Amino acid sequence: MKWISERDALIAQTLAFVQSVTGKKDELHPPERPPVAFAVTAEVVTVQAVAIETDPPPAVSPSVPQPQPVQIPPSRPGDFRTEMQARIANFRKHQERFEREREEYCAATLTKLRAALRDVGPPPPAKK
Repeated sequence: MKWISERDALIAQTLAFVQSVTGKKDELHPPERPPVAFAVTAEVVTVQAVAIETDPPPAVSPSVPQPQPVQIPPSRPGDFRTEMQARIANFRKHQERFEREREEYCAATLTKLRAALRDVGPPPPAKK
């Protein structure tokens, strides 16, 4: 299982990088296995140098208004009942509309079918 050893090496490498950047050791989560020895490549050193040399993000100007938290009004027992009754009434209206549309579609389809049957001439004479 080569991938397990590669995973452990990556975790150890990441942990070492984080500790080198923050300057702190991770006392809360000690590694379960002894750290795996790995070679430091030029790529890692370059990434560390770039990470250290970057400028911190600019501070947010105080003139920009911060969004106010949404204030939810306290709910009353009557509000829930009223909301449920409104939802049920709205649902019934939709169901009645769908039923009406289905009936109209069925009636229109039957009308077209009956008209098509009336327009058909007598069947051709049978050949003997």
